[in-house]
Amino acid sequence: MNILAVDTAGKTAAVAVLRDDVLLYEAQCNNGLTHSETLLPMIDTALKAAGLTVDDLDVLGVTNGPGSFTGLRIGLAVIKGLALPRQIPCAGVSTMAALAYGLAGEGTVIGAQDARRGQVYWGAFGLAAHDRLTPDTAAPVTTLENFVQTCKKPLFFVGDGATLCYNTYKNVLGVVCVPQPMQVLRGAGVALAARAMWERGECVPPAALLPDYHRLSQAERERAEREKTEGKQNEV
Repeated sequence: MNILAVDTAGKTAAVAVLRDDVLLYEAQCNNGLTHSETLLPMIDTALKAAGLTVDDLDVLGVTNGPGSFTGLRIGLAVIKGLALPRQIPCAGVSTMAALAYGLAGEGTVIGAQDARRGQVYWGAFGLAAHDRLTPDTAAPVTTLENFVQTCKKPLFFVGDGATLCYNTYKNVLGVVCVPQPMQVLRGAGVALAARAMWERGECVPPAALLPDYHRLSQAERERAEREKTEGKQNEV
């Protein structure tokens, strides 16, 4: 089985090609360019390096959230564009699951993406089997305390929200710091999570591939706040 996997949920773009249990190619890019500039050339390079064409692919995997609204839309649009003409099955991979699948071992891993204003998108997984322990959610980093204190140790944080989590919980016994270069979301993690979804029968046709934002965009939140304020003023 040949799987092409991409991630554009955060600042770093990632691409990987997995054939069965062999990682044929993996690359990450964090050079300041937008995903719209980097993703297609990265995919082209990945397929050429792996000796494949799009017609050789059995599954396309892509992070579908939570994460950057613009970034997610770029990744999903590119994957849909590749998949639709050929009706290649697609795996919309949770960003937190992709982060978790990038590590292996014993204990617990929390995927954490910066949601701003002291909040993170987070989800927890057992490292041994990558079994999900909590649903993905957006919450203040301080609300993770009960889980952090009681979960199986060692506990690792990964993702662009990991530093915020480590700064909050670094003194908790059993919390282990992952080196910052290893905290980023890996294309291999997306590919492995996509393969697991395929094995569970969770892949979907390209047209059914959708984002999972987990909350309103900043523009939508600001509009809702304005409407709420205007409503109160009208009542007066």
